[in-house]
Amino acid sequence: MNRLGSSQELAQLRATFETQSSQKPIEVIISTHASCCLLRGSQAVADAFQAELARAGLTEQVNVRLTGCLGFCEIEPMVIIAPQKECESSTFASKECESSTFASNVLYQKVTPEDVRPIISDTIQQQQIIERLLYVEPLTKEKKVGKADVSFYQKQYRLVSGLNEYLNPRRIEDYIAIGGYSALAKVLDSLSPEEVIEAIKASGLRGRGGGGFPTGRKWETCRKAESEDGVRYIICNADEGDPGAYMDRSVLEGNPHSVLEGMIIASYAVGSHEGYVYVRAEYPLAVEHLNLALAQAENYGLLGHNILGSGHDFSIHVAKGAGAFVCGESTALMASLEGRVGRPRAKYVHTVERGLWNKPSCLNNVETFANVPRILEKGVDCFRQIGTEGSKGTKIFSLVGKIHNTGLVEVPMGISLREIIFELGGGIPKGKKFKAVQTGGPSGGCLPEKLLDLHVDFDELSKAGSMMGSGGMIVMDEDTCMVDVARYFLNFLKGESCGKCVPCREGVRRMLQILERICHGQGQEEDLATLEELGEYLKDSALCALGTTAANPVLSTLTYFRDEYLTHIREKYCPAGVCKDLFQFKIAPEACTGCGVCRKQCPTAAISGERKAVHIIDQATCIRCGVCYDVCRFDAIRKARL
Repeated sequence: MNRLGSSQELAQLRATFETQSSQKPIEVIISTHASCCLLRGSQAVADAFQAELARAGLTEQVNVRLTGCLGFCEIEPMVIIAPQKECESSTFASKECESSTFASNVLYQKVTPEDVRPIISDTIQQQQIIERLLYVEPLTKEKKVGKADVSFYQKQYRLVSGLNEYLNPRRIEDYIAIGGYSALAKVLDSLSPEEVIEAIKASGLRGRGGGGFPTGRKWETCRKAESEDGVRYIICNADEGDPGAYMDRSVLEGNPHSVLEGMIIASYAVGSHEGYVYVRAEYPLAVEHLNLALAQAENYGLLGHNILGSGHDFSIHVAKGAGAFVCGESTALMASLEGRVGRPRAKYVHTVERGLWNKPSCLNNVETFANVPRILEKGVDCFRQIGTEGSKGTKIFSLVGKIHNTGLVEVPMGISLREIIFELGGGIPKGKKFKAVQTGGPSGGCLPEKLLDLHVDFDELSKAGSMMGSGGMIVMDEDTCMVDVARYFLNFLKGESCGKCVPCREGVRRMLQILERICHGQGQEEDLATLEELGEYLKDSALCALGTTAANPVLSTLTYFRDEYLTHIREKYCPAGVCKDLFQFKIAPEACTGCGVCRKQCPTAAISGERKAVHIIDQATCIRCGVCYDVCRFDAIRKARL
């Protein structure tokens, strides 16, 4: 294909692609180009649609769009049936436009290949709704037809992740058709590097990787930094290591071109001609889509030499990380890029001045770069209208744990935890009581029920003893032991610590030892003061953010759940029934029906009893695995003190 030589040629190509994409009156949208969807069987559903549409002679009337993740992972495989979207020609459609088009959609959930034929015959051909495939709200039990009606989507503002629905990530043509690379063309045609930086500064965009540093200031400092040979680097941090978090993976899998466009704009702003995407090797599909997107962008003249005839050159390389959590830290990441052990260095020398190979380096994460085209295309004021005074725009969170609706939610900064958990998330399953939510990944804090009305932004979360982090959000119910939670995350961080600095290497290890003793019933009250003292030492003296934030799970649980620690220490009892040395399972005679299910499921034959007679548990044999507790339908298995 011919490389594009100007923004005018890009506009002409976009018009061609727009026409091609709007020729069929009906669309079937299936999220197959995402790891989470593929694991749930979405590819088989997509294949069945292609085969059945051909059999029914409908391939000229129905377009099947295979997209990236649509966020609602809990109900995959998901199928959306929609008329061609009126606002599809604009990549960065307004929220109002997006909502109006969704209103005419039909959303089916947990679709199987066997469901495809009735969907085509009943819904596509006869406009009849298949009730059994509709989403049912967990709290109200109402069935919802359209995507806009589903509570999971109603309070979201999907500026970045919402674009996944409009394109096949393996086709640059789809991205261009909906306005992709128009922000880049605008920048190269009419803005100076300084004007680009001022726009990003004015937008209030802060880094979405966890630190929340103002993006525009970082770009400005990198541009002004001295470099004898003029070499500067743009680096995209896609080393997403938080347990249960997959925001960056979803963006790279579902819309890699948005990240590339943001990086190219950043390169023009800071005066860089070479960039890197540092991505986890555990993300093979993201790496595949990224490499494909790079090749397509270069073929079209959107990357490489003389981009769009502007005279600006920029190339991007993909580097795969080996999975070290500490390499999410900027200096450790750059050390890994250089082929050295991924260990951080002291921050008194900033990476924007001396980073990769001692050259000025501008590092932002995936979500940060993906926001840049939106800001420059729609304008600074449009972005600033969303969010709070100190935190503008939206944030993607990975909503997981003890919650009905698991998945990725993109919400405006300033939304409350209560709205995310109980309105978007659908509340806590099985009638359980909410206990805590951890934000910010393994180094984040655990926030209790009394803080559910806290507004989510960088500053408010930090004040509460947690942090935004990269966007992990783990919900916990009444069956969660907060001492065990602190122990779990500290054990994770101990294993991921590079060991370079004494405070982190020894401090985290010592705190973990204390928590282990408490969980085994060997704790003492003075241990709590020791934990707090060690936590403050870590915050003040560790070398990198892994160490300075490692104590957050401990300090926050000590602040909000101190009584639980004291119960473990004073009463040698775990109220949640998690710490195995501090409780036992007992059968309540008044509730036991003698059905024998618990006896049959017990892996150590610790339960005995005749059919229709009260059963008993041999405590010497019981390993407290909890199987009996899970399978009993009569609430006869109880967690009790030793």
